[in-house]
Formats: sequence, structure tokens, C-alpha cells
Amino acid sequence: MRSSLACVLVLTLPLTACSNGVAEEEAGSVSTPPTTSPPTGAPALEIEVIADGLDHPWDVAQAEDGTLLLDERAGGFTAVLPDGTVQEVQADFGDLFVAGETGLMGLALDPAFAENRRFYTCQGDQDGFIGVVAWTVADDWSSATRVDAPLIGGIPLNERIGRHGGCRLEFGPDGALFVGTGDNAVGSYPQDLGSLAGKVLRADPATGEAPPDNPFVAPDDGAADLIYTYGHRNVQGLAARPGTEQLYSVEHGPDRNDEVNLLQPDGNYGWDPVGGGGYDESVPMTDPEIEGAVPAVWDSGAPPIAPSDGTFLDGDQWADYDGLLLLGALRGQHVLALRLDEAGSLVEQFRLPELDGTYGRIRTVEQGTDGALYVTTDNGDDQDVLLRVTPTG
Repeated sequence: MRSSLACVLVLTLPLTACSNGVAEEEAGSVSTPPTTSPPTGAPALEIEVIADGLDHPWDVAQAEDGTLLLDERAGGFTAVLPDGTVQEVQADFGDLFVAGETGLMGLALDPAFAENRRFYTCQGDQDGFIGVVAWTVADDWSSATRVDAPLIGGIPLNERIGRHGGCRLEFGPDGALFVGTGDNAVGSYPQDLGSLAGKVLRADPATGEAPPDNPFVAPDDGAADLIYTYGHRNVQGLAARPGTEQLYSVEHGPDRNDEVNLLQPDGNYGWDPVGGGGYDESVPMTDPEIEGAVPAVWDSGAPPIAPSDGTFLDGDQWADYDGLLLLGALRGQHVLALRLDEAGSLVEQFRLPELDGTYGRIRTVEQGTDGALYVTTDNGDDQDVLLRVTPTG
């Protein structure tokens, strides 16, 4: 069941400083500033539940007309229209693979959506792979039709338990489509340039092919042309920083060391869990023994918070929150704010008090075209909601 619900909550509770999320000094970790309280000029946040009765909503995007489109892991699209109407969007999910962490996952609208009504999803396929599907949606948001299925295929799928399927979509400032993938819990995949698992991919959204300036586009080099970066464990978020060329990945660690990484072409982010022929999760997330491994911008230390998405707040209305990178935390059940300098180095981190443990597991945080922050929960059993978060002053 899905319904609209006007439920507004304004909280101004202080957040005391705490040590949760402080990185431990261990091999491969980074030195992370302690978690503190929000800045004194932080705005109070108004929180409105705009859709409820959802089940594991995975991603949300907003069109220029204000309509919100979200998907649910077990299959299904929902549109929230500008007048508040919540309606199902009919679509074909007959070949959707759903198990464990895999199903219908990342969603992104085409940069030219207003003209072409085109959007993209990342999803498991019963034919044994994870792929990116291109869709068009009706003008009245009543139905969606596949137009490229798959647009991108061949991403390995963990068919046994659906573990580490990724999969987040994000458009870069150059219009390329980036795809964050998981390693499928196969130890050899992250460092294997012939595999699309444990990577961030970069593709032409019109064709699904690799742009000619991708770092591994070369004949007979044994590498997949779509690969942009490698050495990842389970990329659950991608965030483009407004006004820059910077793109960040948000990544699950094992029992420690979740990471945020500033992506650079052909960068190796150091996950290499090959041990005894199996999947050795005791190794560092960024192995310092790998020559040239790129260190993380942020590291959770232990315990992890299971960050599942990232978005930058952009706009003067956010006052002292303007420019923050927000992370949704599943295990941590909060929204973590990271302040980065121009080069991408971490300056401070703190939790948003209004979203700290209030709504359970947080799957997605996404700034909409209207400047508001949209948040999906991931608690299951038809108990999930879509939230609109706005600053009040």
C-alpha cells in the first residue's frame, strides 16, 4: 500500500559530541576527525512524510516539474506528483532477480528528461547478470516502458544469495553515466580489469558503450572498456559535487572501514580480498601494500555504519549546511554530514540531529531539483517512507 501523508516534524534538539564513526588507526585506514555537534549556524530542519507504505525503496529522483520517481527493491515504481498524489507506475519486472541485497536498485533521470522522458535503473536479471535498463515514462506517469534492456549488461551477479550487487547510478558533469558495482563477494573480481564487478563504470547513456576517453579503452589490453575505477568492495553511492568535476563513491566495508572515495580515472581503491582461494574480509579496505592504491577521503573505522548513498547540499537556503556531503546510514540509522575542503579532504563530520535514529535505516539521500532533501528508509515490511527535508531558518 502506498499513500500520501502530511506529517510535519520540526526538531531542534542538540546533538552531543560522540566518538561513533571515528576511524581507528589500523592498516589501510585514514585519520578521520572525530564526530562533533553541528555548527552553531545550522538551520532547523522540517521533515514531512510524503509517501508511506513502501517496502525497501532503493532510490528516488525528481523531475523538473517536481514529480518524484522512486523504486523498490522487490520491483515497482511509484510517482509522487506535484499535487501530492501518490500513484503506481506500471512497468514490466518479469525478469527481475531479487535475492539478498540485489533487486531493483539505483535509479537516475536522463539530463534531457524533460524532452525525452528517459530514465535508467540498475537491477538484477534472471539471466544471471546485473544490468542497467533504459526506460521511458508516460507523460502522466502512469506507466514506464523499456527501451534498452539491457543498456549495459554483463555485471556479475551473485546468484546464490544476491550479496554485494551494488548498484548506484549518477550522471557526471560531462553527461556520462556512472555505475557503481559490488564485488559479488568474489575475491578476485575487484582487481580483475576483465570483470565489471567491484568497479565504477562510465558509459554513454545513449548507447551503453564506453566513451573514447575512458581510461582502459585500448585494443587487446585485457581490460573492460567501461571501467573507470577499480578495487572497490560494494559501491552503494555516487555523488557529483556541484560546480566541480569531482565525483565521489560511497562504499560498504566489512566489519569496519566504510569509505568515501574521490574518484580519479584508472584509480585503484585497494580492495583485494583474495585469501586461501576464497573471500578474505580481514584484509584492509584500502590495502597499503598495493602500489598506488588511492586512500579514502573518509573512513568509518569500527564499527561500520553501512552508508548507502551520498548527495551534496547546494543552495543558500541551507545556510551552514550548504556544500555538505550527506551519507545515508543503514546500520547506523542516521544521516552523516561530511564537510570537505575544495580538494576533497575531510574537515569535519557530524550527524543531522533530526534524522539521528528517528526513522530507522536510511537507504537514500538525494537533493531534488527543488532544493529539498529527499530521504528513503529501508526497514521493510511495508513500513518504509519517503521524506522531504527542508531548512526552516
